[in-house]
Amino acid sequence: MYQEIAMFAYFVVLFLTLRDVRIFKRTKYRSYRKGAFKGLAASSLMLLGAIITEVKPDFGLLIVLLGLFINRKGPREKIFKNAGTLDRFLGKTDLPGKERSRKSF
Repeated sequence: MYQEIAMFAYFVVLFLTLRDVRIFKRTKYRSYRKGAFKGLAASSLMLLGAIITEVKPDFGLLIVLLGLFINRKGPREKIFKNAGTLDRFLGKTDLPGKERSRKSF
């Protein structure tokens, strides 16, 4: 049971990290880049905690909890204006991306 809890927390943080990466690629906002890096560190620690949970559940879940504290993102820019729940969940933004224009040859 503890292993499932630890793995669920790991996958949630990993999903949110991938969502931050997607938003950063579209908007180039530094807060989402920082959030993605924090998410990578947190998910690595949480995976280690999930592995340790198999042997020593109390200590493994403590490491997973520390990973959740590392994952705190902080203040962010507003990127959603009229987006629905599913669009927010998937990381689609209302803002046009700050992508560089590519010239075709």
